[in-house]
Amino acid sequence: MDQPTPPTHARTPAVAGLGPDTQEFLKALGSPTRQRIMMLFAQGAELSVGQVAERTSISQATASQQLTLLRRGRVVTSRREGKTVYYRADRDGALAALADLQSYLKTCC
Repeated sequence: MDQPTPPTHARTPAVAGLGPDTQEFLKALGSPTRQRIMMLFAQGAELSVGQVAERTSISQATASQQLTLLRRGRVVTSRREGKTVYYRADRDGALAALADLQSYLKTCC
């Protein structure tokens, strides 16, 4: 009796996927609202939650939630000055995620 041929994916060697930080990075940039927010940080701008909310016409609560996701994705970084938290682009975090993504794409594609 002939043995069934195993599925193709069973014969494919295991390939490492994207790291968790890179997955969070991609999720962070997956929203048009968060993409708009990121454009505010061009050329080293540093903004508070209130400033982000005002410039994007969203509530402060929404801006805070979106900035939290961007920070988790290492797209922005924050610093506290008194009661105010200021955000700016996280260049090093973005570059690390992009390097991981590039390595992944070279492997898979």
